Amino acid sequence: MRLVAACVAVMLASAAVASPPDLSLRPPLKAASAAPALQAVAPDAQSTAGPVEPEKAQRSGFFASLRPLFRSPRAGKAPAGAAQPAALPAVRGSGSVCGDPAIQGEVIGRVTGKISGCGLSDAVGITAVSGVRLSTRSTMDCTTAKALKTWVDNSARPALAGKGGGLRKIQVAAHYACRRRNNAKTGKLSEHANGRAIDISGFEMADGSSISVLTGWNAGSSSRALQRMHAEACGPFGTVLGPRANRFHLDHFHFDTMRYRNRTFCR
Repeated sequence: MRLVAACVAVMLASAAVASPPDLSLRPPLKAASAAPALQAVAPDAQSTAGPVEPEKAQRSGFFASLRPLFRSPRAGKAPAGAAQPAALPAVRGSGSVCGDPAIQGEVIGRVTGKISGCGLSDAVGITAVSGVRLSTRSTMDCTTAKALKTWVDNSARPALAGKGGGLRKIQVAAHYACRRRNNAKTGKLSEHANGRAIDISGFEMADGSSISVLTGWNAGSSSRALQRMHAEACGPFGTVLGPRANRFHLDHFHFDTMRYRNRTFCR
């Protein structure tokens, strides 16, 4: 019995030595190790709802594209007191120019050219003067535009008042152009190059009939009116050239506002 008791005591002592360590620290360790597992699962949590059906996805995209159609009228409006975007600069359009309601057109501003000395800083594009239209928008300065209006009022309209119901349109042969006199390759610049000239080749009446400088200058039915308009342009304009001047002006009147030693030059 003593031997058996001794064996039992030895076995109990061995069991005590071989017992595992305290496991009280394991739960914190498990909790710490569980966190990464949860983080790894989190990104895929939405996949637990199952795959989105293609038909539902198409419906979702379709209605999303229609959102602007169903938007409230108030949507997109800035709240009261919110800063408003800066206004765009006004667009310069057709209307009265040069401070005269009878001169119609638009402001152009600076115009330049390829030849040194060409251009002007305050150009306007004239479309009508005193109710008489120009066949093309004509670029010039306001001094020339005002001279043209004076001539139309005091000479062109009165001279043609008895023909075809009166003057309706002026046929413009040339206005601003960066070129030399008579289109020469060398020499002085034309007054056209500085927006101070206009060339007129004919006139259209209210009934559609017309008179040209080329054929009408010596024609019995129109020569008096044309020669009157040519002569009376001398004054409003500084330079007036016509069929009597040279071969370059057989088919038009050249009017410009350049003056020679404070005098006019008319031929």
